[in-house]
Amino acid sequence: MAARDKRTGVRGPRGPQGAGPSSQPALKPAPSAEDPTVFQRISLPLLTRLTRLPKWLIAVVLSALMVLGMIQTGSLAWLGALILGLLTVFFLWLLVLSWPAVPASGRMLRGIVVVALAGGAVLKAMGRL
Repeated sequence: MAARDKRTGVRGPRGPQGAGPSSQPALKPAPSAEDPTVFQRISLPLLTRLTRLPKWLIAVVLSALMVLGMIQTGSLAWLGALILGLLTVFFLWLLVLSWPAVPASGRMLRGIVVVALAGGAVLKAMGRL
């Protein structure tokens, strides 16, 4: 005989736990684009520090590192490859963080920059650049 559950008002068979919310699987809410991922939460303190710096300072430092990485030759080519590799990691980090907010054309352009920097680092490490 079916009994009415007092908690939910649902009429159905009663088992050992009775009919109720625990008899149905819990549904997880779908993740929204606004929910920060673990990577974004870890990156937040560094991003906060970067946004407090003057924009011109960031551009000058990144440009200087790019030039410094490119002009290292001979016995210091490994240093140039290391600098270009660090720049690649930095720009890849920014690409991953901005991926959901950037349109497809921006993603492609930023991806090309990251691939070009990685290629430059590899060529510099091989002594061909």
